[in-house]
Amino acid sequence: MTAEFAEIREAVARLCADFPGRYWRERDRVRAYPKEFVDALADSGFLAVLIPEEYGGSGLGVRAASAVLEEVHRSGCNGAACHAQMYTMGTLLKHGSDAQKRQYLPQIASGGLRLQAFGVTEPTSGTDTTRIRTTAVRDGDFYRVSGQKVFISRTEHSDLMLLLARTTPRDRVAKPTDGMSVFIVDLRTAVGNGLTIKPLATMMNHATTELFFDNLAVPAENLVGLEGKGFGYILDSMNVERILIASECIGDARWFIAKATAYATERQVFGRPIGQNQGIQFPIARSYAQTEAAALMVQKAAALFDGGEKCGAEANMAKMLAADASKEAADVCVQTHGGYGFAEEYDVERKFRETRLYQVAPVSTNLILSYIGTHVLGMPKSF
Repeated sequence: MTAEFAEIREAVARLCADFPGRYWRERDRVRAYPKEFVDALADSGFLAVLIPEEYGGSGLGVRAASAVLEEVHRSGCNGAACHAQMYTMGTLLKHGSDAQKRQYLPQIASGGLRLQAFGVTEPTSGTDTTRIRTTAVRDGDFYRVSGQKVFISRTEHSDLMLLLARTTPRDRVAKPTDGMSVFIVDLRTAVGNGLTIKPLATMMNHATTELFFDNLAVPAENLVGLEGKGFGYILDSMNVERILIASECIGDARWFIAKATAYATERQVFGRPIGQNQGIQFPIARSYAQTEAAALMVQKAAALFDGGEKCGAEANMAKMLAADASKEAADVCVQTHGGYGFAEEYDVERKFRETRLYQVAPVSTNLILSYIGTHVLGMPKSF
């Protein structure tokens, strides 16, 4: 996988070299958004790789986007501050109107607009998206949105948000997945006019928030696709999200393995390198093997998506396997460093916190296993 898009990877690595560990540690310390890093990625065109050339982007596929984000994480940086601008394209590109694409995509591609927020998760529904309670009721040329969202990252640093809301109550549709719609919300005018944003402090500096909608007016022209078909639309974004998050996990794992290998080679205890001891060497080697295997599944999922083929199972498996590989690599790296693994200056503890998230988000490991068990293997559902 690392052989693909070598020029892109080299360019991303050069950019990331300008944002070393001390940059990220300082942002962590003051809970600040890494604006300079995001601006640099946008100015270099890396956040527009999925946007067609006619709208100012690169017109490349998910495989290229995966290479960008993997290299970001392999370099010790964190793409969570901006990766949504890539995976939300799955909804807007496939299901947005020509007018919406002309209005938003050129500005997103140039960095003039940020589409970084994806409003799906709610406090009471969790991973059961069909039970969201946020509603959008048609009122002439507008929809009136009321409800609540939680763990919506980057809202305070975005201009636009893709929002999923119920336009038909769940008990009035034939299938639970019917009756939900997607809207483009202009956050620049929504905040203070029906939308309240509450920041949430979390284990990592992730700029996540809770959102409260109180009769927010959203222009009807901001409806993406057809009313009531939104759940199917966001699946495109969700599959891309899983693939790209998996790529980040592969980057994290490779960072941890490189870090652990270097330390094990240099660190001397009892008169010899600790990496000479099989108790140190073997866990790192096993982690390397797990990471390379997971990377192949990520590559397969990305290729299927770019080829226009179904990739739900592969995207889910890629995310699970890559998240497991990065979690294991993180643990091995901490163990290799001993006490220094907990020292901020080594960046291991920061990256450990960052990669741990992906056992839970954007979809938990248990839900992926349930998907594989029921949709791939055909066993009965447990819920």
